[in-house]
Amino acid sequence: QVQLVESGGGLVQAGGSLRISCAVSGGFFGIGAMAWYRQAPGKQRELVAHITRGSSTNYADSLKSRFTISRDNAKNTVYLQMNSLKPEDTAVYYCNADIYTSQIRSQNYWGQGTQVTVSS
Repeated sequence: QVQLVESGGGLVQAGGSLRISCAVSGGFFGIGAMAWYRQAPGKQRELVAHITRGSSTNYADSLKSRFTISRDNAKNTVYLQMNSLKPEDTAVYYCNADIYTSQIRSQNYWGQGTQVTVSS
């Protein structure tokens, strides 16, 4: 049973930094692309950042100067470093990953989410 478990969320003051993590566990062949999404109250879920297995990255234009996505393939973990946080960054942050169950078959998984709250 594949699981994506996020950690590291919490309450931080505006201007502060936070790093959240997402670890993949269970039985699988490999991990493809991984991503972070976020959903603020009353808003649609939006892509924050995306990283390929080879660590090529893409970001939401409004966040690329403050957020950094990275991964450790040996630890099956993806990270999101968030700097200069603003109250509008307050949201539930979700991890997403393409998990290979065989050499040619993959399935997309979501984590349960971790709350990030930025106080003004």
